[in-house]
Amino acid sequence: MEGISLLKSQRLAVLPIDSYDLDSELSIVDSHEYGGEYDTFTFGSWSSHVLGNGSGADSDTAFRPHEGSLALTELGKQLPNIMSLVTEHFPLDRLQWIRVFSLRDGIISPHVDFLEWAKPGLRVQVPLRTSDEALHSENDVVYGIRRGEVWKIHSTDPHSARSTSQVARLSLCLDFAEADEPLAIRNDVPATEPIRVVARPEPTAAELEELIAAGKEFTLETMRAHFRPFAALHFERHAHATAAFDWYVEAARRSGDEDIVAKAQAFRTYCIEKRGDGEAFVW
Repeated sequence: MEGISLLKSQRLAVLPIDSYDLDSELSIVDSHEYGGEYDTFTFGSWSSHVLGNGSGADSDTAFRPHEGSLALTELGKQLPNIMSLVTEHFPLDRLQWIRVFSLRDGIISPHVDFLEWAKPGLRVQVPLRTSDEALHSENDVVYGIRRGEVWKIHSTDPHSARSTSQVARLSLCLDFAEADEPLAIRNDVPATEPIRVVARPEPTAAELEELIAAGKEFTLETMRAHFRPFAALHFERHAHATAAFDWYVEAARRSGDEDIVAKAQAFRTYCIEKRGDGEAFVW
């Protein structure tokens, strides 16, 4: 399938995830509070839950590279089976962050990770609970990650994720230093399913016009909420992830308000082009 050849993200392994009793621990994650650090990028219900970082502090939730060893947070200490999954299959010497991402009836804006830092790390995800309704995108490819699959996410190209399910998709996210070094995964099992790439039809002119025409209703107060269908369309129709911003800026021009156009352009810059360490986007 053509999409597989274009996909830069890689399935590295499959873990024997059914060997781990995770249900009660996933319920703990479901009820864990999220501070909203990444609300700029997310629409619907998305949250990040830190199990391990450089400090061990629950309040230390904003991702950044760090020197030194990994420390478990209070949440991480409550999840011994998830932590066993990590320690039994992954090298720990380069591991810097352990998080679980929750996505329920939500979407992440197309974005590029590690823009803030000169040297990107290596990011892998392992779904712990998921469904066919949970999808990832990278450039113009949309693909699914099954429960227990270990995927190296190509984070420095525009990418996104969406789930339309009302049950939260929970994905273990591990960040390692030294992106160029291979990741030695232990005790994996053979893959029995092919990589899942989702075929989508081309968008019609009428669909794009209906989407862009919504810009006539944009105000500075409502334009954030208006972005969600722009981000969602490339999961349904064959288009590059960054097309969401092209459509959004064009829609903003329909408002006739230069401040709205400037804000739409600034959001594109922040998500996929340039942002500083600690820089927050203000809608």
